[in-house]
Amino acid sequence: MDLPINPARPALLIDVDGVISLFPVHPNTCPPGTWVMVDGIIHLLSTEAAEHLRELGRLFDLVWCTGWEEKADEYIPRALGLPRGLPHVCFGGERPEDEAHWKLGGIDRQLGPERALAWIDDAHDEACAHWAQARHAPTLLLTTESRFGLTRAHADRLIAWADGLHHARAHAAAGTRRPPRRPNS
Repeated sequence: MDLPINPARPALLIDVDGVISLFPVHPNTCPPGTWVMVDGIIHLLSTEAAEHLRELGRLFDLVWCTGWEEKADEYIPRALGLPRGLPHVCFGGERPEDEAHWKLGGIDRQLGPERALAWIDDAHDEACAHWAQARHAPTLLLTTESRFGLTRAHADRLIAWADGLHHARAHAAAGTRRPPRRPNS
């Protein structure tokens, strides 16, 4: 599926495992969620994360960025009431022995260096931090803890970041539309 190209909205890249699918989960302290089986593996999908993603969808183009690839859109919307048809980053050719994080090649190929994006994942590493700093476009990395996933604090940080981008763009646009100054007569 083609990724959305709307430069006015940042993309939110969403990992599944450790962001929406929580682990390890202890049966006596299980957070609110829905149990689903995907390819023979049982996952606890966080209903709290789903609530936050619905809210964040008003400010971001939501994009799956997970090893689940197209399976994310097949299972998660049905289980958590999220919108169907979200695009996903395609991975291929990345090798675990490559020095960069295995998702970076797919992200670069499909979103390019000029698209503002936030990426929420439980496995960011030093290569991700260097990549984010080197990008031309605004980039935010948020790292989750796999047993909690996407929390209210993460959502609030994402909202503040997106609002900041919007205000910076509006300010820049207003600055370029000022009428030319007239010379003093």
